[in-house]
Amino acid sequence: MLIDGLHMPYRSMAAGGSVQQADAAGVFNVRAFGASGDGKTVDSPSVNKAIDAAAAQGGGTVRFPAGNYLCFSIHLKSNIALYIDQGATIVAANSVDAKGSYDLPEPNQWDKYQDFGHSHWHNSLIWGEQIENISILGPGLIWGTGLVRGDRVPQGGGNKAIALKLCRNVVIRDVSILHAGHFGILATGVDNLTIDNLKIDTNRDGIDIDCCRHVRISNCSVNSPFDDGICPKSSFGLGFARATENVTITNCQVTGYDEGTFLDGTYKRDYKKYSQNSSTGRIKFGTESNGGFKNITISNCVFDYCRGLALETVDGGLLEDVTITNITMRDITNAPIFLRLGNRARGPKETTTVGALRRVMISNVVVYNADSRYGSIISGIPGHPIEDVKLSNIRIYYQGGGTKEQAALAPLEREADYPEPGMFGEMPAYGFFIRHVKGLNMSDVEVSFTKADMRPAFVLIDVKDADFQHVKAQRGPDVPTFVLKDVEGFSTNQCWQVPDKRLERVTLDKL
Repeated sequence: MLIDGLHMPYRSMAAGGSVQQADAAGVFNVRAFGASGDGKTVDSPSVNKAIDAAAAQGGGTVRFPAGNYLCFSIHLKSNIALYIDQGATIVAANSVDAKGSYDLPEPNQWDKYQDFGHSHWHNSLIWGEQIENISILGPGLIWGTGLVRGDRVPQGGGNKAIALKLCRNVVIRDVSILHAGHFGILATGVDNLTIDNLKIDTNRDGIDIDCCRHVRISNCSVNSPFDDGICPKSSFGLGFARATENVTITNCQVTGYDEGTFLDGTYKRDYKKYSQNSSTGRIKFGTESNGGFKNITISNCVFDYCRGLALETVDGGLLEDVTITNITMRDITNAPIFLRLGNRARGPKETTTVGALRRVMISNVVVYNADSRYGSIISGIPGHPIEDVKLSNIRIYYQGGGTKEQAALAPLEREADYPEPGMFGEMPAYGFFIRHVKGLNMSDVEVSFTKADMRPAFVLIDVKDADFQHVKAQRGPDVPTFVLKDVEGFSTNQCWQVPDKRLERVTLDKL
């Protein structure tokens, strides 16, 4: 079957819609409540009846046996597990073709502070609000073919596969998600959240963790060529600033292959589909950042054909106490490492001030074939430096090709702009552009290029207390390794082709 240009995944179903064997006590089979599983009949009323029946008995498992269940909004309740069998697909209905409607987006007086998708939860395929002890499990598929990806959602339309607001004790495990609209998973204000062993292949964000606490994301593969893969955020959608904190992200992969080609195993790359030939993918903190981010660790993750790691806070929140280790990246389409403290200040004027980005440790990173335009960027704003950053055991191979004209560029500050490496244009450094930073330590960091580059490896502007140890940088003829402007407390120790130095104050120097 072909819907919206995508082939319907093959899923077997019981003949005639019959159930092949009785379910165990506490298991509520959606077929027993009238669901057909034929991919044509709208089954969400039957699914919601099964959920209501389970909730009335204090909870239970609502089971989807093999089949294709065409649905509008499914309403989660406390103490309920949805179990999607192998061969079962929950299919998001198209509101026009199926002549039905998703739940309408609920009013939100705070929606001016973030985009539409972050401000509403009910207009989703599966949603729950202020509930606890819930699970979405099983080896089956959630296919959001009828969901829209833009901020403009038609009347009766839906734009999220799974949306959770102010919930507690949530487990999402083993399912696959295809073509999920604006979000595969949007969790806002959710505490004690486990997301494990998911495969997501989608047309916008994969997993957004917004204002959540005590979160574990593990063993997930997210392919999202047109937006971010795994994205912690802290919006003002709840009407108050709430930090995303106590988060672990481990053993995950993020990629930017053509949508659908990750799950089907073909891994295609159509460069013409992407603006500036740049697919997205990646792990990113931000851009919604009112509440900030605290006590987060990322480990053992793979980036492939997508953008790099981004840590951003631009709406007044604190981004602090973050460790990132054991990361490998390949074919990175913009900055491999991007740290940005800005002042977009999208939030209530009376409470939104400049935040802070501090105490970040990134180690054991290898990057191959990174875009040559941007290098890596660590940039605060005047009067508000990024603080206490340590980078160690990092190896980055850039594409190179930078010119002397690029080396002379002076990027604008753009304090209030949407944070993205391309916001500054091309960079005067091929390795790291570092501006408005206090307390930087780089040790065992090596950068190089595959095509000759006439830009310096490191440009430092308005930086205090910067120590470089065992740093090695390839450089072109007559090109310095370091360019320093308005730098205090700079030191090098055993850096390749650079003498050991301690400079207390530098207005302009090249090493």
